[in-house]
Amino acid sequence: MKVLMKSVDMICLSSSDGNIKPLKFRFQEGNQESRIIKIDRILDKKEEKLAGNRMLIFTVQSVLDGVERVFEMKYETQTFKWYLYKL
Repeated sequence: MKVLMKSVDMICLSSSDGNIKPLKFRFQEGNQESRIIKIDRILDKKEEKLAGNRMLIFTVQSVLDGVERVFEMKYETQTFKWYLYKL
């Protein structure tokens, strides 16, 4: 997996009990056109503190160019930002 830590636009579902479920995200690589990737499965969810910031880490699976790929997404709870961490 390649580490990117690239900010992305995310559409997620927030339940009434406070759980977050990422659905799809949009990102741009270099000068290419932005891509929208639908998240098929959430494989794992965990929490970590990075430099004092609480982050939720989602390991997700999606189909990218006809191949199943695993991504790692990070959600920074203090700033409400989503990142594509590993590709």
